[in-house]
Amino acid sequence: MSDEAKSLSCDNPVAEPAAEGSSLLMGIILLTFVLMYLGAVYFDRHSGWFSRQVYSPYGSTEQLAAAQPKSGAAAAAAQGKRVYDSVCGVCHGTDGLGKPGQAPALAGSEWVNTKGFHRLAMIPLAGLNGPMQVGGKDWSMAMAPMGAALSDADLAAVLTYIRNSWGNQAGAVTANDIKPIRTSLGGRPQPLSGEQLKTMSE
Repeated sequence: MSDEAKSLSCDNPVAEPAAEGSSLLMGIILLTFVLMYLGAVYFDRHSGWFSRQVYSPYGSTEQLAAAQPKSGAAAAAAQGKRVYDSVCGVCHGTDGLGKPGQAPALAGSEWVNTKGFHRLAMIPLAGLNGPMQVGGKDWSMAMAPMGAALSDADLAAVLTYIRNSWGNQAGAVTANDIKPIRTSLGGRPQPLSGEQLKTMSE
């Protein structure tokens, strides 16, 4: 019998593929899943992303809204802060410290810490244009009437928030206080100047 025939005979069968390769592959896959699980547990315990200390006790925005004050001074302060942060804070800063070359500070401002609020209310209702001195510094103002579109209640809440935040200590402003000031402006097309504002009574 030739060598070629011997290699094809039943006495010398072709070797079967071993199962060791597939066992090794399954072991690697299993090890990968275990490592991924352990990594997720570590991430959960140390990242703070899913920590109850970060998100508790509120499970949804509806629960958070339900916990907000519904009436009184606390509700007015919360409303004033919300409106200030969205309308005024962009220029004056959420900390009330203003932004250099853009808007003066409201914290400690002589225009804020006054007994009356008439001139302070006129600023967001009419807007400002031209030079003005705030906190001993000269400003070239160009402020649009940001408060003209606000309701009397929202503007009163913002002014109350400004007059009682960042160390300011002045009285509250109500919606009934804003109504006659808005009426006195009528449909004023031009913003106020600093000099015009000075001539107004508080």
